[in-house]
Formats: sequence, C-alpha cells, structure tokens
Amino acid sequence: MESTPLELATQPLNRRTDAWAVRLVATGASFVLFGLGGLLLWIFLLPVLACLPGGVMARRRRARAAISRAFRLHAWFMRRSGVLTLHIDGVQRLGQPGQMIVANHPSLIDVVFLIGQLRDTNCIVKAGLFRNPCMRGPVRAAQYISNDGSMTMLERAADVLREGQSLLVFPEGTRTTPGCAPVFHRGAAAIALRGARCVTPVFITVEPTTLTKAEPWYRIPDRRVQVRLRVGADIDPADFNTNAPLPVASRRLNDHLHQLFLRELATS
Repeated sequence: MESTPLELATQPLNRRTDAWAVRLVATGASFVLFGLGGLLLWIFLLPVLACLPGGVMARRRRARAAISRAFRLHAWFMRRSGVLTLHIDGVQRLGQPGQMIVANHPSLIDVVFLIGQLRDTNCIVKAGLFRNPCMRGPVRAAQYISNDGSMTMLERAADVLREGQSLLVFPEGTRTTPGCAPVFHRGAAAIALRGARCVTPVFITVEPTTLTKAEPWYRIPDRRVQVRLRVGADIDPADFNTNAPLPVASRRLNDHLHQLFLRELATS
C-alpha cells in the first residue's frame, strides 16, 4: 500500500537509532574526561612517576605507559557508554624495536586507540599540542616529536628509530577529508628510509564518519560508530632504497604506501 503525501511529509529523513541522546551526552562527557585526564596526568601522576628511581629512559617509559593506560581507559569508556564499537586485529605485531607504524587518520580519536595499545611507543604529534594546556605536560614527559615540518624533525624521528624505539606516524599530517581518499606526504617515507627497520601499516575505518575536521563533536551520527583497526604486513624499507637517491626512494615508498592504503581501505 502506497503512503499518502501527508504521511511521506511527516516521515523523518534520517532516523536516529542506538540511543542517540545517550550517545550525544556520552560524547560530550568523553571530551570533558579527556581534558581532565590530561591535566590530572600532568599535575599529579607524571610528577610522582618522575620522582621514582631511574634515569631519563626509565622516566620516559613510565610516562608513556601512563599515557597508554589513560588512553586505553578512555577507549573503554567510549565503548561502555555506547559511543562506538572498537575492533582491533593484529595489534600484537606492533611495538617492535625500530618499527615505524603508519596509519591513516579518519578521526580525531585514532591516536587514542593506537597509543592505548602501545605501552612504549614514540609518536609524531601536531605542534599545537605542546601549547595545549591539557596535553602539553603528557606529550613533553613522553618525549613525543613535534610535527613542525622541519628537517630537524625528520632527523629526530629517524634517530629514535635508530635507537630502537617504535614510532607512530600519520603521513597525512591531518585528518582525512570525509569522502576523499587519504593523501600521504613524503615525510613519513623519508623518515622510514633514514632509520626504520620495518614499516607496518595500520588501516583504520570509521563508519559512519565522526570527529573529522568537517564535523564538530556534537554532530554525532544517527547510529553508533564502528571503528576498526587492522594491522597489515610489514614492509622492508630497504626494498625501496637500492641504487637510488633518497628523494627518489622516498617517492617510491610513499607511492607504494599510498596505493596500498587506497586498495586496503576500499576493501574494508
């Protein structure tokens, strides 16, 4: 039986499901807790951890472990409050010495999920976090690397890989524009060729999209967000560094990563 014009006019275009109002409140609470958590880490926990016995490396490991634990708890809160569901495949292969972890960046909270799984991993973060009142204490204590776009940043990132640290990098440099394919900058490839023992891709999908640069936090989707992180096969940077100048090798590796992510994300 066909609907009458009046019935069609009164039917909602988008039906909000999965306890939309509850998810809206929980999303707002997540932002508040994230800011408070950063301040509590900086003011209370990290200073105590810094006073424990051990040198610079021990203090750095403790700071990173505290941040990882805090991020894992934050992800737990978002799952338990119904904001999202989270599936992670292959995380046990992350955190190897000298490993550069390369991930796409569809959402503001991607780094929360990844760092929450990695107890002692360095990360290239946007420079503004070093001035953010909630995050500057934790990122400094963890000795994360500021993404200021300089050659010094590239060399520092390569140095931490040579030291045997693992390093998380988002080659896009910012969140992916909704509806567009990720575009990688060549800096990540240049870092990998300078110091990484292996490059490990992590493919992140967020459906429906949320917390992109085009979406304020309160514009939540009509249904619950599903987040999936899938760890891909390791890539040997040496395969792209044979008999070629570094700029050429960087372009080859960057092109390979770009095509790999386009292919894998299209089938996710």
